[in-house]
Amino acid sequence: MPALVHRTVALPVRGDGELRLAAVADTHSYPHEETARRLREIAPDAILHGGDIGELGVIERLGAIAPVYAVRGNIDTRAGELPDVLTIEITRDGRAVLRILLIHIAVAGPKIRAEVVRRAKAAGASLVVCGHSHVPFIGADRGLTVFNPGSIGPRRFALPIVLGRIDIAPKGVRLAHIDVETGKAWTPPPARAA
Repeated sequence: MPALVHRTVALPVRGDGELRLAAVADTHSYPHEETARRLREIAPDAILHGGDIGELGVIERLGAIAPVYAVRGNIDTRAGELPDVLTIEITRDGRAVLRILLIHIAVAGPKIRAEVVRRAKAAGASLVVCGHSHVPFIGADRGLTVFNPGSIGPRRFALPIVLGRIDIAPKGVRLAHIDVETGKAWTPPPARAA
């Protein structure tokens, strides 16, 4: 198996010290028809795509809204120019204030895969953004926060069509999911008693 291609990019915060990122994944060539509207509503400074892009024109269309930073997913066999892993270094005054590891497959159930933990720690990342499962998820494991924005592509099973929002400010980082169909905040439904 070939070694994963890992790149690093730097994104400076805005003059007000903040940065807003949208996180999407699993478009499978067909982002939901409301995706562009929802992205424009949240006005991200950049868009992170967690892989399984499908037809690469998706990146171009998203790029008309904000710069896109994407990784290759397991279906992206023609996306040779994309890295498998991307470290996004959020900077303020030239110094890193946050490192995000963007990778397609990061979790096995609610746990971060061991090799992803090693990669994140080696990169100095504290936040892992991923895709693959289509399941929107925010969790913590082994000192890392993991954020799966869910899928904005064709519906799989009964899963919602959602995207993620990452707000970075001097006081911290806020993660949220947005329902692409309604534009409202999305939270998981309450668990049913057995």
